[in-house]
Amino acid sequence: MSSAIQLPHHTLTEEPNSRTIEVFDWRITASTNPISNAPECDALQAKLLGMPLPEMTFGNNHLELVHKPTGWKYEFTTEEALKGVKFGELGEGDGGVKVGHSEAWLKSRIGPSSELPMPKTVTTKPYDWTYTSPYSGHYVGPSEASATWNPADPEDPKQVIPIAELTRQDPILFYAEIPLFEDELHDNGASHVLVRIRVMPTCFFILARFTLRVDHVLFRTYDTRIYHSFSSSPPLIVRETSGWEAPYDRVRNLLPKRDDLTPLTDPMWIAKILTDMPRSTTQRVGAGTKWRGLGTRLEVAELKMK
Repeated sequence: MSSAIQLPHHTLTEEPNSRTIEVFDWRITASTNPISNAPECDALQAKLLGMPLPEMTFGNNHLELVHKPTGWKYEFTTEEALKGVKFGELGEGDGGVKVGHSEAWLKSRIGPSSELPMPKTVTTKPYDWTYTSPYSGHYVGPSEASATWNPADPEDPKQVIPIAELTRQDPILFYAEIPLFEDELHDNGASHVLVRIRVMPTCFFILARFTLRVDHVLFRTYDTRIYHSFSSSPPLIVRETSGWEAPYDRVRNLLPKRDDLTPLTDPMWIAKILTDMPRSTTQRVGAGTKWRGLGTRLEVAELKMK
């Protein structure tokens, strides 16, 4: 029973746009701010070498985890998430939406009766207009505090994410949702990244989810799950990254109500449908894009004390 769980000593601090919890050896800060203004967008675009930014860019949002004894610091930031978007010609494995789909979309925009020639996209440099980013956070800090991600042993209970523990009704000491970016893909779908964190008395758990919907083409999800048990010794971080993909119509055919398309805009529903499908379909075949992000990888990092 959750009432039997003893709450650890922890401190919470709050500023106008950020909240921090210090618990055991950790300091965790979630920063949520308004959409970046024009000067901030210009500065971020310059850092990204001119790549067009999503319509809603939360450039000042981030999640920061610091393990104080080792100095290990891990972050989720908008800038790094956007660096994961392919800037330049798309190649094998980049998962780009095929030209044929783009032409069908353009035709739908100008209408079948239009006599106008197909518009030509003029950009300084091509980029993945779906903003697909297989971003799983990044390490920040001195090299002596770094920890190497190694393949996990799925047979070792310490090296997997314990679903039973995460589904218990334990008290939540700290919770945050941090959007990084969102774009409606010229009214042709949606692409966004949202990071969530829960800190419980025994552990913390992070879910960073990229969700893509390209209308009449495909659905795609890329999840990063990070788990740490406060009782692990030496401190161990478990990271699971998973990519799924399926054709649009295959997902739409699973709607609870045929005429209610609302679930198609719900990332949680999309993720559930994709993960409930056979992995041979969603993590191998996908939507035929040959995206290298498909599949699941389980890794662990041991934090070494100084």
